[in-house]
Amino acid sequence: MEAQEIIATPPAVPLWSSIKEALRGSHQDFTKGSLNRAILLLAIPMVLEMVLESLFAVVDVFWVGRLGADAVATVGLTESMLSLVFAIGLGLSLSTTAMVARRIGEKKPVDAAVAGVQAILIGLAMSAVIGIPCFFLAPRLLALMGASPQIVASGSGYARIALGGSGAIMLLFLNNAIFRGAGDAAIAMRLLWVSNIINLVLDPCLIFGWGPFPKLGVTGAALATFTGRSIGVLYQFYRLLRGTERIRILREQIRLELPVLLRLIRVSFTGILQFAIAHTSWIGLVRIVSIFGSAALAGYTIAIRILIFIILPSWGLSNAAATLVGQNLGAKQPERAESSVWRTGFYNMLFLGAIGVFFVFFAEPAVRLFTNDPEVVPLAASCLRILSYGNIAYAYGMVMLQAFNGAGDTVTPTIVHFFGFWILEIPLAYALAIPAHMRSNGVFLSIVAAEAAIAAAGIILFKRGRWKRQQI
Repeated sequence: MEAQEIIATPPAVPLWSSIKEALRGSHQDFTKGSLNRAILLLAIPMVLEMVLESLFAVVDVFWVGRLGADAVATVGLTESMLSLVFAIGLGLSLSTTAMVARRIGEKKPVDAAVAGVQAILIGLAMSAVIGIPCFFLAPRLLALMGASPQIVASGSGYARIALGGSGAIMLLFLNNAIFRGAGDAAIAMRLLWVSNIINLVLDPCLIFGWGPFPKLGVTGAALATFTGRSIGVLYQFYRLLRGTERIRILREQIRLELPVLLRLIRVSFTGILQFAIAHTSWIGLVRIVSIFGSAALAGYTIAIRILIFIILPSWGLSNAAATLVGQNLGAKQPERAESSVWRTGFYNMLFLGAIGVFFVFFAEPAVRLFTNDPEVVPLAASCLRILSYGNIAYAYGMVMLQAFNGAGDTVTPTIVHFFGFWILEIPLAYALAIPAHMRSNGVFLSIVAAEAAIAAAGIILFKRGRWKRQQI
């Protein structure tokens, strides 16, 4: 951490004033001034943005659960197919944030806007390639996923809208990535407020036919979500064209710039692969855990959901680090970029470390908030307790790998993920669970070991500093 040097800062600003500024939208130049304040101003809206994005699924399941098992199964099967869209959207978002942040740091807002336009063009093309075929093939896709004839009959409308309208998901991700890269994290957060409020209101109205709305059942949930996201996307375009203090897309900038577009595609490809490797590794772990019965699988699922919810603020901190890296590299301040990563990693470690200590002692009460099944509770508590031992590793690992992404180096995290998840985690999970007779606990221990290895590799590679010379 030798790169952490004392940086001259203006007089301290009260914490509550900084929080209000973060929610309102900060005008601070993140390449100057206090790093601690820059992290706070970026992290608060980014954390809230991620929590709001998760609300789409929570609200849908809350209302759809009242329609019965077939409706819930429809949502689950369709969401599993949408994971490809999420992987593509997140991969494109990584490169978009990195490129926009770099241009903003270089004080080239026009080039940042041009990069944003290329990302939107890629998103529109991918939306058409995925959405149009899926709209017509939705019933067949449900059947291929193992849906019963009853689910295919009742859930095809939901799948058509959710899969066919996947462009709204992708564009929501990409446009918010532009705002994040520019440092307008509060705008990205408020855009999701708009989308979520619309979804929250329309969900029960369209599902159950409240008031003047038609009763559409599970199809209504998809239509409500698509409407909320689409209006959010339209508002994003309005804000991009109207402009903010940091970025504005002018009509003459809405054009194809092939060199920029190709660079985005090159960086995005490994970003997409990065998320695909991580997502598919969880499928492998679920397959091993399922050997030990439904109770073990339920325990694993509950523990992972608790952990993912707790980790959401950490992802907000990691995204803040990525933006700071991109902007400070653009401003030719690699030492400040490095300092921002170490400092964010330290704060992340304090947060997740405290959470880990809590769950080591109170895992069972936390699990009982979700289930009281006597077979599931001890397995879920054991899983949550074991995974909590790895919280410090998760904290540093996610910040380090997001720092590479923020620099535009999506290759390094992809390689680290491949070796960590597929070469180490999956074989180790199998070896500990079956030959070593540790059953599901062996799988849980393999996750901690893999995350620790990923964090160690990330720290070593980050300290080498090659990311500072990354061009994007």
